[in-house]
Amino acid sequence: MVKRWMGVMAVALWCVAGGVAVGEEKEHKDRPVRVKVDAKDVKVNINEASKTELMKLAGVGAGSAQKIIEYREAHGPFKKAQDLEKVDGIGKGVLEKNSGRITVK
Repeated sequence: MVKRWMGVMAVALWCVAGGVAVGEEKEHKDRPVRVKVDAKDVKVNINEASKTELMKLAGVGAGSAQKIIEYREAHGPFKKAQDLEKVDGIGKGVLEKNSGRITVK
């Protein structure tokens, strides 16, 4: 009978504590919450993006990202997303795959 009451009390205390096991942290208002963002939703400013950020675009690998950076350093900032086609190896396919994700600021 005592064991049953101890089990009931343990469950009751667990419920009162919000279902958080001992040693776990609860979310606090002043602590940032991590949200998983799909790479397809991330906008990339091609005038400021790093090589790693450019590689988040579909169809852009390390080599293409480096070419984009070299092009903008040599010719200045892009005026519109379609200007990416001026970069060797970047075609309409990359622009189509990333429609709405490429920004120019």
